[in-house]
Amino acid sequence: MPELKGQVAVVTGASSGLGEATAVRLGQLGARVALLARSEAGLDRVAARISGSGGAAFTLPADLADPDAAVAAIERLVSGSGPPRVLVNAAATDAPGPAEEVPVADWQRVMAVNLTAPFLLSRAVFPHMRAAGGGTIVNVSSVTGRRGWVNASAYCATKFGLTGLTQALAAEGAPHSIRVVCLYPGAMATHWGTWNPADRGQPSRAGPEDALRPEDVAGYIAWLVCAPADRGGGRPDLRTRLALTDRRVASSSTTRPARVE
Repeated sequence: MPELKGQVAVVTGASSGLGEATAVRLGQLGARVALLARSEAGLDRVAARISGSGGAAFTLPADLADPDAAVAAIERLVSGSGPPRVLVNAAATDAPGPAEEVPVADWQRVMAVNLTAPFLLSRAVFPHMRAAGGGTIVNVSSVTGRRGWVNASAYCATKFGLTGLTQALAAEGAPHSIRVVCLYPGAMATHWGTWNPADRGQPSRAGPEDALRPEDVAGYIAWLVCAPADRGGGRPDLRTRLALTDRRVASSSTTRPARVE
């Protein structure tokens, strides 16, 4: 029997890549999936994919760089479909290049999408999860959230910041059975490695032998969402740092956690 039957789950970045894979997997488990991203055409395609497999999905087109749009998307969701019990913050963007050459506007957009949006969306769903008796928030970070990389100052800063946000939210949510976790995947076989958005429709350059399949990471996210509330340790700080760094870990993580730090 589907473990999320009837529950509303929000997935950001749901028009492609890991967000799409996660939305599809949660739909297979019975969730009513709210798809949030900028691309209306991409969201419609994913919604059709989920509904075509017998699931339920609806679109919430919004630019997460716009704080008002992010909050309004949750308000539309709650008024039209009910409060969410699951939030997966999978959307991300970047402004690659040497720090001294990154335009301030580009830095601010990365901050808005990668860090401010997860904060705003989490803040918006928290009271609904608390009233419902609990919920799960999954923040997708990166290995760059544990070690800085050259020419990725904005991206790394937001992913390090996501760790602190996750730990704070986990501590605040624990008394209300709201679980908040942070994943640190390695390179995935998506179009993320193509910095120019116009090129992301091209086939991925990463082969399966040296990149994580988004479906594997999505399976781990689904495991976390469906796991018992106390899985991963009794203290909030032990439940917030979960790492996937290679394909073997991702492949086995649908049945058990790979590592809890």
